[in-house]
Amino acid sequence: MAELPGVEREALEVDVVIVGAGPAGLAAAYQLVKLVEAHNASNPGKQIEPLSIAVLEKGKEIGAHGLSGAVMDPRGIAELMPDWLERGFPVEGKVGHDAFWYLLEKKKIAAPILPAPLQNEGNYVVSLAEITRWLGGVIGGMGIDIFPEFAASRVLVEDGRVVGVRTGDKGIDKSGQPKANFEPGVDIRAKITILAEGPRGTLTKQLAGLFDLYAGKNPQVYSVGVKELWQLPDDRFAPGTVVHTMGWPLDANTFGGGFMYGMKDRVVDIGLVVGLDYKNPTIDPHHEFQRYKLHPAVRELLQGGKMIGAGAKAIPEGGYFSMPRMYGDGFMILGDSAGYLNGARLKGIHLAIKSGMLAAETALQAMLKNDFSAAQLQEYNARFESSWAKTELWSQRNFHQAFENGQIAGMLNAGLGMITGGRGYGLSNRLEGHAGHERMERIQRYFSSEHPHPPEKIKFDNSYTFDKVTDVYNGGVLHEENQPAHLLILDTEVCITRCTEEYGNPCFHFCPANVYDPQPTADGRGKVPFLNFTNCYHCKTCDIMDPYQVITWVPPEGGGGPNYKKM
Repeated sequence: MAELPGVEREALEVDVVIVGAGPAGLAAAYQLVKLVEAHNASNPGKQIEPLSIAVLEKGKEIGAHGLSGAVMDPRGIAELMPDWLERGFPVEGKVGHDAFWYLLEKKKIAAPILPAPLQNEGNYVVSLAEITRWLGGVIGGMGIDIFPEFAASRVLVEDGRVVGVRTGDKGIDKSGQPKANFEPGVDIRAKITILAEGPRGTLTKQLAGLFDLYAGKNPQVYSVGVKELWQLPDDRFAPGTVVHTMGWPLDANTFGGGFMYGMKDRVVDIGLVVGLDYKNPTIDPHHEFQRYKLHPAVRELLQGGKMIGAGAKAIPEGGYFSMPRMYGDGFMILGDSAGYLNGARLKGIHLAIKSGMLAAETALQAMLKNDFSAAQLQEYNARFESSWAKTELWSQRNFHQAFENGQIAGMLNAGLGMITGGRGYGLSNRLEGHAGHERMERIQRYFSSEHPHPPEKIKFDNSYTFDKVTDVYNGGVLHEENQPAHLLILDTEVCITRCTEEYGNPCFHFCPANVYDPQPTADGRGKVPFLNFTNCYHCKTCDIMDPYQVITWVPPEGGGGPNYKKM
């Protein structure tokens, strides 16, 4: 959001500032403290003073924005903290029953043998909100400063070097004027700035533009996961039960699939992932998820249950060749912000933790040498390239790209990838990818004789199916209403004069939270979105999928957004 000019700001000097209290950022903070302790224990003559580390979290508390349908590979946490289970790391259940279904509209076909990437023996069902809350408590007891409700709004760059971040102003009204409770943002200056903001990070986007971090890379592509938590009346879906699905309700040209994970207290975590590189401009991921729950096999599972939580989140799917340059003068980029996610396995927590560990190892060496240049911090990339994280991501480096040609081509490519060490279709080390918003087709072209018009939307019954606003309420979404909108539309004329005619205002469809409500203009030229910005899940689907790329998501006032519980 725009900053007030001429405001005097406090400055806080730290050694390391970490933006984002997810698994990557928390792991980096934890590992850096442990590495300093180990160094001092083994080098009595060359001690390092305890480092000042600040972790910024835009949510109301750590975990408030932690949404993931999560099956966790324990490799990352076991390496970070070998006694993780003994220390009380929260898990919902060790994976017991594991299944994969291909859904037709009324039937399911259960795979007799699970595809290797979806075999989950030895993994754990977890709640991302709970594990980040727990990790936050651990690092809070290690002398690390944690600042919830502090949304970093911009990177501070001096002479081509990142020197810290600025947090957003608080107490600004919707017209941009200070209110009685106005608090200016703080400049947090640091020797090293670590960005672990999650997918499509705002500051990461700023750095990508400033330093061309995606030069020579495939564009990052994303999916959006829309999910709910359901409380079941009995123990029909045991903790640790895992089911993944493909097929209905998505058509054969749309990437995605469903998941159901058993949690404690008779709770099931259920959702649908939809690739944000689809062609049909009227696809509505939330609506498709509601249809998903009406499949007989899914409806039977939910019968007699109650929906108790909901949310949405973007997922980086591009793979190894879509990862940006992850370092520069004064900064490193971790976790989902850097694309540490294995799309074939649907897993990223272990990779995010590993990225935090690699960044901490690099930061320690930089501190020892008092050198925070790109030449020194490129050690982070070198450590990644020789790590098991790179080996895993390399093995699925071409997983997503072939799905641009439909589900069948994508599955054939995935199978070939397992045989060819990740090369896949065409036996190429690198398949080219395309930005998802470029693949959306204009509405008249898509709904030609080749494609029927979309079916009429279902009527929500408030028993199995719910409208977007109901899900937003159950996600605990809350924003101060009298503040500037955090969804910036660069040129509303594009919405009115082009988007209405060319794409039928797809923001109305793709937003899972009913933020965009296109309204006819008074002169009848088209439609312009009315922004219900207080509904926003912070999933950033609009920033990703807008076909004209005129929508920019920026952080709202710190503390706003969802408040996920056990998500």
